[in-house]
Amino acid sequence: MSNPDEDFATMFELSQRARRVTKGEIIEGTIVAIGEESALIDVGSKSEAEIDIDELTDDNNALEIKVGDRIQAMVVSTAGGLRLSRKLAFGAASARQLQDAFHSGLPVEGKVERVLKGGYEVRIARQRAFCPFSQIDIRSAGAGHTDAQHEGHVYRFRIIEYKDEGRNIVVSRRVLLEEEQQASAAEFRKSVVEGAVITGRVVSVREFGAFVDLGSGVQGLLHVSEMAWERVPDASHFVKAGDEITVKVLRVDSERQKISLGLKQLAADPWSSVGETYQPGQVRTGRVTRVAEFGPFVELEPGVEGLVPLSESGVARDADVRKAFRAGDQLQVVVDNVDVAARRIRLSVTAVQTMREAEEVREYAERTDVVQPERLGSLADKLRDALKKPS
Repeated sequence: MSNPDEDFATMFELSQRARRVTKGEIIEGTIVAIGEESALIDVGSKSEAEIDIDELTDDNNALEIKVGDRIQAMVVSTAGGLRLSRKLAFGAASARQLQDAFHSGLPVEGKVERVLKGGYEVRIARQRAFCPFSQIDIRSAGAGHTDAQHEGHVYRFRIIEYKDEGRNIVVSRRVLLEEEQQASAAEFRKSVVEGAVITGRVVSVREFGAFVDLGSGVQGLLHVSEMAWERVPDASHFVKAGDEITVKVLRVDSERQKISLGLKQLAADPWSSVGETYQPGQVRTGRVTRVAEFGPFVELEPGVEGLVPLSESGVARDADVRKAFRAGDQLQVVVDNVDVAARRIRLSVTAVQTMREAEEVREYAERTDVVQPERLGSLADKLRDALKKPS
């Protein structure tokens, strides 16, 4: 009588083994028993798999193996134990096995024979199949593609159509590559954490930013506002498709599978020294970057902008400020106020004129070729005293 505990342990081990492998996986094992309809294969971890006898015979139905031989086979089922197929693994499947592979979604091995109109002829065992151009690779040129680079190659395919008892078979390599890429991407995403610095390649550039391939098909968005500390009006002027760039991961939204990237964070923030560099009363020259209704913005250095309020612009309230200032103009301004915490600098154009006038008065007062005001005052006092004397 068998021990219930041992039976349970055996069943548990078998179930654990079944969960550790997946359908379509190629595994290796040793033939331990051969029956009339099937054979048992020791696949390790104290577990066995089953394979049909016709998988182990030649064209004359003679056995090609014996007990003790090691073989490789494909996992075709994990329900209630492991079932294997040797012919599916090595492209020698029968029509019935191909039909089973179609219904179960198992991959099959095939050789790309030649280019046809719209795709490729693929030989799978003794059957001919058709693979559209769009299904041969993830990066495909689509309809009209005549590249013969895949001819002669042996690939794994999935049967996506099976009609007329196998006379009409359509296969796809792309779906398997996409599944592998998704599995690889899921693993790669684990390494993408906030603060990580990664080198990637720009895939495409849009008005709002650029999409960067970080690896394994995982993409992140580099928003235009995160490209540089200075204002970037057009992302395409900053990066181009194909560029290799190093970026910093700013945010990871696992639920929505979105990754936000930054480029400017890898350079020093110019605002970190603004408090020491800019002081009220300083005269600076900057470049007008844009003009709003309330005044022009002036770039004092890359990444540091200040605003000239309308009241400090020297433009009348009923005048058009956009006609007085244009983007790209060089403008002299006076630093009025600096708020580092708010990243704001208030500038003044009218103060420049006031300072110029004050300087002119100072220079005039220091001149030696004119009569000083004090001397004029003394002469006037003497004249007044003379007029007061009696005649």
